[in-house]
Amino acid sequence: MLSVVVPTYNEEANIARCLRALEAQTLPRDQIEVIVVDGESTDRTREVASALADKVVTQVSPGVGGARNDGFKLATHSIVATTDADCEPHHGWAQAILEAFRDPGVVAVTGPLEPFDWGDMGPLGVGLYKALFWGSNLLLRLLAPLGYHHLCGANSAFRREAFLEAGGYLPLSYADDVEIVKRLRGRVVRRGDVRTRYSVRRIRKLGLARYLVLLARMELEVMVLGRRPTKKEYARMDYG
Repeated sequence: MLSVVVPTYNEEANIARCLRALEAQTLPRDQIEVIVVDGESTDRTREVASALADKVVTQVSPGVGGARNDGFKLATHSIVATTDADCEPHHGWAQAILEAFRDPGVVAVTGPLEPFDWGDMGPLGVGLYKALFWGSNLLLRLLAPLGYHHLCGANSAFRREAFLEAGGYLPLSYADDVEIVKRLRGRVVRRGDVRTRYSVRRIRKLGLARYLVLLARMELEVMVLGRRPTKKEYARMDYG
């Protein structure tokens, strides 16, 4: 059985799509506990989520990582996955996650992101984004045997005990889902069948150039230099 934590803030337009993807898993719905942690949305997010999730609670910890931490504390199953409100896990996602944890030495699992949600982007832009995600997925697959993993909050799962023993996500201004891998004790694996469709709306709003600069800064500060950036912390972000 599996618990899934989904942080939300003003996701009325997207949350039902995500939760219905969790309903459509090959793993029976009664074996999946869905926990929505809401950052005090001002739209109908909680109302929509309440019809489809098992638990809808108010976020109390800072940052999107804090919302996930809140969900982990409430989870009743030993394996807990995370995704985003605007993402769509593939129908075999939950089953693949549980298969990965049959190995008792595995403490976390992740997999590829597949971009979608193009808005009014033209064919050239769509092709560029697809190429970037293809390259990123390939690079992470090649680096996985070397022990480098990006445990993206949109598509990761943990042994609850190992996650809590590591201290969960830190209240960083960014890269909390990258930093945590440095504190986990145990094996992290990447599987091609742990796949999630990933909305690019955040990247579109930020701008591709700024996003790539942020990624480079994240890798340098957090993974190479070991810093823990906490300035300009965010508790809730509205991408609508």
